Amino acid sequence: MPRAAVDRARLERITSHFARYVDDGRLPGWHIVVTRDGETVYDQVYGQRDLEAAAPVEPDTLWRIYSMTKPVTSVAAMSLFEEGAFELKDPISRWLPAFADTRVFTGGSDLKPVTEPQTEPIRVWHLLTHTAGLTYGFHHAHPVDAIYRARGYEWSTPPGKDLAACCDDWAGMPLLFQPGDEWNYSVATDVLGRVLEVIAGKPLDAVLRERVLDPLGMTETGFSAPAADHDRLAALYIPDPATGKAVRHDALGTAALSPPDALSGGGGLVSTAADFGRFATMLLAGGELDGTRILGPRTVEFMTENHLPGGADLQTFGRPLFAEVPFDGVGFGLGFGVVLDPVLTRSPSSPGDYSWGGAASTVFFVDPLERLTAMLFTQLLPSSTHPLRSQLRQLIHQALLD
Repeated sequence: MPRAAVDRARLERITSHFARYVDDGRLPGWHIVVTRDGETVYDQVYGQRDLEAAAPVEPDTLWRIYSMTKPVTSVAAMSLFEEGAFELKDPISRWLPAFADTRVFTGGSDLKPVTEPQTEPIRVWHLLTHTAGLTYGFHHAHPVDAIYRARGYEWSTPPGKDLAACCDDWAGMPLLFQPGDEWNYSVATDVLGRVLEVIAGKPLDAVLRERVLDPLGMTETGFSAPAADHDRLAALYIPDPATGKAVRHDALGTAALSPPDALSGGGGLVSTAADFGRFATMLLAGGELDGTRILGPRTVEFMTENHLPGGADLQTFGRPLFAEVPFDGVGFGLGFGVVLDPVLTRSPSSPGDYSWGGAASTVFFVDPLERLTAMLFTQLLPSSTHPLRSQLRQLIHQALLD
């Protein structure tokens, strides 16, 4: 089998570039993997998984992948879709009755919101595309965000509440807009996870295990790090406001050491590079890995098309808030950001390249045109701190030879 057409010496520029982030203290450590034409062409670890313990990043380091959970949940959903369990146009109130009469914010403040009834029900495709009108408390951009925070929803969920209780809370808070009218990064995939629980009649962790994780051999991926593997879990860091150096953040980081009260289909998984690489490889191969088919190839193609109305990009159809991809030149499919125009993104990529990242600066992307996958794992919150994702793309593309 011919070797993949990449310049190996040029790929080493990835190492020298990202090493600087560790050497000057901005990142604790990282693991980067690139494949092309089925061959692993770059696989390097650098720095520490735990600065305080002087424990290095190793190939089997466990990482909080946060929102990279969303594509996994979306794939599980579409596997049920392939069995006829639901249609994308189905109102979610069919399974979650609390969402039948959710109100829509029209004015006022977080303390005295003015609302109107839904004119369009939230449908399954609204959850998959983040067009449901839901939000995140951490946006700090809208009165409804403040309502979420006041109820205990910012970077986590309130202690003691399971996913069903969280969804009831979200249904009782106003939507930002009528479903389908805009794009807003949100808890939509968490709500989707609850829909899957009701349809399947079992907890979300069991749904993901049966439909995605076990069939793919992702044995190290779950909603927490097992006790025997706590030392393999990378510590979580945030940038020091004064110095920019990574400082430990156990207030959030220790949550991954024990099973959560709410199984977050939008942000709860812990995984390894090897495990998530199997997921990315399955997608690139059209839904199949090692003879096991998770999705049909047409379904993967459908999921990775732009589903925003009129072919719009996020800049046109979304709110100018944080998301895990750039807004210019990027659309959104069923669980993935999808590159529409690489020139508008101002970063080398391909039309049809799809991706998503996590809050602690992790990211993966699949580029069918270039026949490659790429993943970056580190643990720095938030992911907007450094332009790691665009830099990774440019350092990979400059090494491609055909």
